[in-house]
Amino acid sequence: MSALVLALAAGAVVGLALGALGGGGSVLAVPALIYLLGFTPAAATTASLIIVTATSITALYAHARTGAVRWRAGALFAAAGFLPAAAAGGAAARLPQPVLTAAFAAVAALAAVRMLRPGPADSGPADSGPAVGVRAVAVRPVKVAGTGAGLGALTGLLGVGGGFLTVPALVTVAAFEMRAAVGTSLLVIAANSLASLATRGATTAGVDWALIAPFTGAAILGAWDGKRLAARVGGTRLKRTFAILLLAVAAFMLVDAVA
Repeated sequence: MSALVLALAAGAVVGLALGALGGGGSVLAVPALIYLLGFTPAAATTASLIIVTATSITALYAHARTGAVRWRAGALFAAAGFLPAAAAGGAAARLPQPVLTAAFAAVAALAAVRMLRPGPADSGPADSGPAVGVRAVAVRPVKVAGTGAGLGALTGLLGVGGGFLTVPALVTVAAFEMRAAVGTSLLVIAANSLASLATRGATTAGVDWALIAPFTGAAILGAWDGKRLAARVGGTRLKRTFAILLLAVAAFMLVDAVA
């Protein structure tokens, strides 16, 4: 199978995940870039940020049209992660490749475990409307800033958008209903990814644009389909399927890192 076909297929899956779940696409993008397309871990995390930024902005537009984005709160959340994302993006290039791979595997496993745990999203389709049972909590600015900073650092270091953590954080820390959390997470992902890319200018030289361009295009189209899929399929089924796939990817990457 040609590299172009693999790039298109992987991009479609990444876009479906991002559009349906508001995150998680980059956790599949990095291993796809490494093991299917032959990128180094450092180049893969940079390429992932390019793909996630473009796809997130596209998916954000689709969610914004339905009024599912809280712009002011999302901007404040993202602002807290801007500097950590930029700093971590600069540090990522200096990490040994096996360390970067192992760290990514650990984050993928964490994402899978988080998705397998029951939560507000399990009450129905992932984008069907406000989740049932979301507990109203007082928003604590310090806690919001700390959470946003941590997610920004994660984005910068590993090239992941962090949507799989941003969505539950917006639900629990900022008291968002699920529909708004999914839409607003895309704003946070795009902002953090752009901040990290700003410090990775030199590493973009190792990115094969002949593969990244079709990968990104397929991901953008997949994100639109993912949003429609989320309206028809139960959130529980989507999350469990994705979580099982992530666990398999994490196990494979961890074995590869220590081998």
